[in-house]
Amino acid sequence: MQSDGKRPMIEVRNLGKAYRMGEEIVVALRKIDLKIERGEICCVFGASGSGKSTLLNMLAGMEPPSIGEIFIDGVDITKLSENELSRFRQNNIGFIFQSYNLMQMMTAAENVALPMVFCGIDKARREAAARSVLKAVGLGDRINHYPTQMSGGQQQRTGIARAFVTKPKIIFADEPTGNLDTKTTKEIMDMMVGFAKKYNETMILVTHNPKLADYADRIITLSDGEITGDERIRHDEK
Repeated sequence: MQSDGKRPMIEVRNLGKAYRMGEEIVVALRKIDLKIERGEICCVFGASGSGKSTLLNMLAGMEPPSIGEIFIDGVDITKLSENELSRFRQNNIGFIFQSYNLMQMMTAAENVALPMVFCGIDKARREAAARSVLKAVGLGDRINHYPTQMSGGQQQRTGIARAFVTKPKIIFADEPTGNLDTKTTKEIMDMMVGFAKKYNETMILVTHNPKLADYADRIITLSDGEITGDERIRHDEK
């Protein structure tokens, strides 16, 4: 399904999540209403336990809400079966993780090509696309290296290449620079935002690091499972 250019890329209505822990009910999110436009770089900011990772997991279809609806480009993903949801993620969503989540027994090229396997793309096209995007992230000389042969920054560049190789509509990035030093963090963030802007992709960046908010078009602040701030940033005024 293609976006009609008018509806939000992500729309959340009355979203809530509660967990049972023994005899206690823990409310992780409560009554979240949110619209995120196509091409927006959106930073979800909050302290540990604020609900930001829970929100990301539900937006990405990794965790069902207790109540509420989640529309991704007009599709209510809360109504999809597990198989439908899996296919939807493969065709529309890319992920970047703090811990890189690379397959240790696969080369950089094989890791990057992996999402294309699930999308049914033939081997020759997978290999060509993986090489191309690895060169684009500065890893043209690391194509056949394994994760253990790469630095943390190089592993995260591989993760970025994997997330963007299928040109998904949405990129979810969960603390993507949490394990990296300041210089590498800037390189990684510049690269991620550059790709998203180039392809007009929506990016949801979850972090507790205030410095990463500088890269966002919009900053949503969560506290105790509720939205306590929603600010749009005019970068030409900075």
